[in-house]
Amino acid sequence: MRIVLVHPNYQSGGAEIAGRWPPAWAAYLAGSLKKAGYTDLHFIDAMTDNIGEEELGRMLEELQPDLVGVTSITPSIYAAEGVMEVALRKCPNAVRCIGGVHATFMFKQVLSEAPWIDVVVRGEGEEIIVELADAIRDGRWPAERDKILGIAYRDGETITATAAAPTIKDLDAIEPDWSILEWEKYIYEPLNTRVAIPNMARGCPFTCSFCSQWKFWRDYRIRDPKKVVDEIENLVNNHKVGFFILADEEPTINRKKFIAFCEELIARDLPKRIQWGINTRVTDILRDEEYLAFYRKAGLVHVSLGTEAAAQLKLDLFHKETKVEDNKRAIELLRKADIFTEAQFIVGLENETAETLEETYQMAKDWDPDLANWSMYTPWPFSSLFHELGDKVEVFDFSKYNFVTPIMKPAAMDRAELLDRVMSNYRRFYIRKALFHYPWRGIGYRRRYLLGCLKAFLKAGFQRKFYDLGRVNYWGPQSKKGVDFQFDQTRGIAQAQEEDWEAAADRAARARAKRMDAMACGGGDEQLSDEELYTAEELAARRAAKAKDAADQGSVAAE
Repeated sequence: MRIVLVHPNYQSGGAEIAGRWPPAWAAYLAGSLKKAGYTDLHFIDAMTDNIGEEELGRMLEELQPDLVGVTSITPSIYAAEGVMEVALRKCPNAVRCIGGVHATFMFKQVLSEAPWIDVVVRGEGEEIIVELADAIRDGRWPAERDKILGIAYRDGETITATAAAPTIKDLDAIEPDWSILEWEKYIYEPLNTRVAIPNMARGCPFTCSFCSQWKFWRDYRIRDPKKVVDEIENLVNNHKVGFFILADEEPTINRKKFIAFCEELIARDLPKRIQWGINTRVTDILRDEEYLAFYRKAGLVHVSLGTEAAAQLKLDLFHKETKVEDNKRAIELLRKADIFTEAQFIVGLENETAETLEETYQMAKDWDPDLANWSMYTPWPFSSLFHELGDKVEVFDFSKYNFVTPIMKPAAMDRAELLDRVMSNYRRFYIRKALFHYPWRGIGYRRRYLLGCLKAFLKAGFQRKFYDLGRVNYWGPQSKKGVDFQFDQTRGIAQAQEEDWEAAADRAARARAKRMDAMACGGGDEQLSDEELYTAEELAARRAAKAKDAADQGSVAAE
């Protein structure tokens, strides 16, 4: 049985300016499939190789797979659906499968606008993809597809979702196959070295209103630090990787495990051969002040901080638990430990003004991080904040939901002015850094790293790729009137997806009303009910997981 995994060709001028990133999802799925005996496995990285539809069609036609799989984040969803359409034409007998965070939550939208897709994998894919492959191999697809947990599909005009699959409890049992990637292609621009994105934990205990990761992974689970370092050592020894970024939303949540991870890196003398970066919260940096020098010794050189907003109003809106002044303190502590800092600002909400954008620049200047990034607020269509915004969301062209295109229109300015002022912040911040900081601060590694970051920014700027500036026709303040974000106004929310959202809102409303009635009668408690916290599919998964745990405990007791 032949399986082909495809990474869709989507470019936005955002994260890719810092490097060409290895698609870790393909390695994780490939590892599970090969462990299950599926060795006739191929991977096409259409994004890194900039493969168009015609060339992709030739490749799929030659391979003639039995199963074609593609991933999808929100901005790449149309490119992913396009891969499936090419597969329909060139290898019509293959089962066409899509997964990823967007398809997981928006499966009714996806199956409505791309009916040529056979199946959506919802949630973590390592176990589900094997069950799907088994069903195809054994001739049980599609007759017994309703028995596979965690998928959705069309049955005539009806869109059906099976109960959510339980989350993967033993992450250490997952063995990614990194050899499926052509590592010479994946380069981290600031250091001109190969880069990897391994995973130490999945999930997040925090519920920021603009985020979806805590919904996608559900349970917070962390791997054995030694197993993670085994994987990193393999990447160094066998694939010549010189830099990695932990894929975790917040790898420092479990400080005990994070410290053990650092200790293991040091024990194997790996910091001399590989450096690394993380994304984390300001609160964790403040908490770990006494450990920061130790983290640096373990090879941690870059920390991207979710400072998010200059105005406390925005921090509160995002359900952040930090204060504005905490951000400056965290950056100072990291600088003292000789760790490069990147401050992340979210801009472009409806209450954004010229004054608040200037405030972010002044704070970036005052805090003095090594790098700063102004990301356009992107309301994921499956986040709670998206629904709270209601009719203020006017753009449903998901290909533009990429952190660089202003999806929201602030009340006080149009989108072109918003882009122009953000570019003004970038220009001022990095011109100042280029002239007065990067060439003169530190020697050796520090200087090389910062100049490498500057080179990556300048390269993307000259090529007009940064923030997709060339495509939207932005050339500076004088070009504001000619800016065209090229929104596809024909895009909208499918009726099936609208109905699904309405049904979910009704369930939550009924559960809240029931709870309030109980409290009015003197009953109830202070905890939200499961019906308020989880979707119907998530409830089914929780019940299935509880039943499995009970069965496992019974089996142990019997032994």
